[in-house]
Amino acid sequence: MAIPQTFIQELLNRVDVVDVVGRYVQLKKGGANLMGLCPFHGEKSPSFSVSPTKQFYHCFGCGANGNAIGFLMEHAGMSFIEAVKDLAQQTGMQIPEDDASPQDRERAAQQRQKQVTLTDVLEKAAQAYAKHLKAAPRAVDYLKGRGLSGQIAKTFGLGYAPEGWRALASVFADYQDPLLVESGMVIEHEDEKGADGQSKRYDRFRDRIMFPIRNVKGECIGFGGRVLDKGEPKYLNSPETPVFSKGRELYGLFEGRTAIRVAGYALVTEGYMDVVALAQLGFANAVATLGTACTPDHVQKLFRFTDSVVFSFDGDGAGRRAARKALDAALPLATDTRSVKFLFLPAEHDPDSFIRANGEAAFAQCVKESVPLSRFLIEAAGADCDLSTAEGRARMASQARPLWSALPDGALKRQLISELSTGIGIGSTDLLQLWQQSAGGSRAPRSAGQAPAQSSHDAGYDGGASYESSASSYESSGSGYRSDSGSTYGKKGYSKWRKGPPPPPRMLGTRRAGGSRADRAVGLLLANAQAWDGLSADDHSLLAHLPAPHGALFAWLETQLHEHGPQPWAALREALRGHEHEVFGCTQVEQVPPSDDPASELSELADVMNRLRRDGLEAQARQLADRVAEGDPGALEDYKRVSAQLVALKSSA
Repeated sequence: MAIPQTFIQELLNRVDVVDVVGRYVQLKKGGANLMGLCPFHGEKSPSFSVSPTKQFYHCFGCGANGNAIGFLMEHAGMSFIEAVKDLAQQTGMQIPEDDASPQDRERAAQQRQKQVTLTDVLEKAAQAYAKHLKAAPRAVDYLKGRGLSGQIAKTFGLGYAPEGWRALASVFADYQDPLLVESGMVIEHEDEKGADGQSKRYDRFRDRIMFPIRNVKGECIGFGGRVLDKGEPKYLNSPETPVFSKGRELYGLFEGRTAIRVAGYALVTEGYMDVVALAQLGFANAVATLGTACTPDHVQKLFRFTDSVVFSFDGDGAGRRAARKALDAALPLATDTRSVKFLFLPAEHDPDSFIRANGEAAFAQCVKESVPLSRFLIEAAGADCDLSTAEGRARMASQARPLWSALPDGALKRQLISELSTGIGIGSTDLLQLWQQSAGGSRAPRSAGQAPAQSSHDAGYDGGASYESSASSYESSGSGYRSDSGSTYGKKGYSKWRKGPPPPPRMLGTRRAGGSRADRAVGLLLANAQAWDGLSADDHSLLAHLPAPHGALFAWLETQLHEHGPQPWAALREALRGHEHEVFGCTQVEQVPPSDDPASELSELADVMNRLRRDGLEAQARQLADRVAEGDPGALEDYKRVSAQLVALKSSA
């Protein structure tokens, strides 16, 4: 689904950024604007300004700024599509779905309404449980015994599910409402009938401390319940429902999203109580999986908020097994710009008990000294291997292969092949050849670190010289297409996507005269869709906000990945048929012929993205310089900040 830019503009005209920001930030009138504490960094004096007239937010402390869509993406961790859908739902606008049948649109509308109704049911239950907690001395004493204050219980909305089989009957007027079963709050046995002839029903949660589970929008989507005394199961979770999936949600992410940004990392723990206790003790950046192993969806969601994740596990066998599953989930997302570490506490401690015994500083030091992903990968590869024997080293080679292969290409992966080959006792080239042969390949892979036959730079692409800025225009000979003027297609070259064979392959990095960086990003990402998840949330936002046709295609690609996962170009090509920018997208992919070295394309994409970021900062700097020259007193500090970002970006290139 492609969302037209006209719809985006109309949506932003209808929503009020004050209302959107006000859902998350307490705002007070401050002159013409409203002020509050910035949700993107820790501060004690308000420097976060929201302008009702400009429909724009800006922090004078950290520089965060944007519109309503940008705020939801940055603060709530939503994708561009999710943010647009959220705002459209609030305003009652229907997102154009020209490629969907009336029946499909009706089903989608019914599904959206069902989700809203279920979250309303769950929120009502959460409020009832919170009231029950105040009237349950035994439950309050339990929480106090765990060192929790009333304020932290309020922050996380903790509650208590009373004893008895049908306590929720006093909360909901109709205990026979099917929504109570569908939301997971009530269990129904259709084969057992009561005296009234209806199926037997009873509350799922009874005599338990209740932990509401919220999505990134703050909606209650499920519960975790912990027994007060001895009993099994110790923790009981809501079942899978239309609004709740354990494999995708993280407890505490909504409550800890700001703390994660301030701390600079997310701390993944093993249980609800760990999260609440850590928040009480000064580590509000903790989250927990919901009674299931860590999944790639969990890791991907965390990387929307931070580029650094620390997994905390007990040092026993169970903790090591859980850490190994987390390693498997994190490997495909461990790009060179991200940090993944593993913290193993002594067997007799969990994070709560460790901090109480040793203090916050000691725990912070443990976090700092956590095991890097690279070292844990090598440990996992060598597990149960006697490296003093040839057999043990051969086993390590076999165990290392799937771990190393799961890493995205980059400096980390290339360094690790050298370390692994040292431990295994054979050269990196021989090790890669061995892995290629065991996979059934006939061609020995290029060794890590060895330059490709022709890199994108060797082929003539130098970013600055060969590609103009995406904001500048070009006219391909005879095409009549201008990249800065919307969808203006000429009479030649683009009138029809060819059905015959593609043109002769080019060396990677060559281009049509006049192609822009944004054009090249379209071609590279459509040809290598799996690379999208390797980009940061800022990159997603940058690309999705480019003018048409680029931004529209990137928004479409994000939707495809969200709904279907990474797909090869052949599948995307079929999905693109009928899209308003179909011809343009296909033409850009034509400039990226099949290659035996996908790593070179990913490397080129990284370079293109770096230059697009630079273009954006340079444009901001020029605008701010003009404002400084006009005597705008507030522009100078912003200009210095953007200039510093620009210098840092250039120095890292």
